[in-house]
Amino acid sequence: MPAGAETGGARRALVAALRAEPERTAILTDVDGTLAPIVERPEQAAVPGRARELLEVLAARFALVGCISGRRAADARLLVGVGGIAYAGNHGFELLLPGEDEPRLDPAIAGREREASDFLASLDGADLEAVGLRGEDKGPIQALHWRGAADERAADARAHEIAAQAGRAGLEPRWGRKVLELRPVGGGGKDAAVGALLAEEDLGAVAYAGDDRTDLDACRRLRELREEGRLQTAVCVGVLSPEAPPEMSEEADLLVDGVDGWLELLAELAE
Repeated sequence: MPAGAETGGARRALVAALRAEPERTAILTDVDGTLAPIVERPEQAAVPGRARELLEVLAARFALVGCISGRRAADARLLVGVGGIAYAGNHGFELLLPGEDEPRLDPAIAGREREASDFLASLDGADLEAVGLRGEDKGPIQALHWRGAADERAADARAHEIAAQAGRAGLEPRWGRKVLELRPVGGGGKDAAVGALLAEEDLGAVAYAGDDRTDLDACRRLRELREEGRLQTAVCVGVLSPEAPPEMSEEADLLVDGVDGWLELLAELAE
């Protein structure tokens, strides 16, 4: 963990740095597990009203406010319910900016949008159902969930077999919290999403909050931008939960306790 990440003084210093020049600061956040509590099925997720109110306040004050989600960009916008902010969906394969109706697809996967769905269709659906794996169609990305399965360990083991098979088929497997995502190789990633959102902005400071391994990719990209001299301040906020990866505590600049802890920090930024 970065030195001083949990001290009150460190928190106050980081918040002060983010509030110093709001017109040159971006606030970026993951959605599931960060703005919305994790639930058994993705369609059951709900973003608290307080989160919407805070995002609206922040959008009026800061240069950029955006959500970076594993969901499709349009689905993330619908779930969050705030239209005046940016959304990067499908872990960076889609970008939906304020005022736009259709997301922009990453050109790196042009012509390969169906690779993951074709692979998943080739598997035995009855076998997946029997072990408790549920498919989620996200266009170029296909996901398998097993949260709430009768035997989560057996489902996890089968998911690892599928991941190896997908890798041999030329797909890239990515792991989340009781979810396996299969995607085309190249492009995407929350690190790429951060780069795309910040590309046209003249910013000095950026905060990113997330709860999973894919969010650490975004944090690492921010640190690269800081090391390159393109940012003065890069703050990685780790949103802790019993399922948070160990690396979160090691790499975050600031740790908060679950969704409520992140909302408390957003409230401080909104003051």
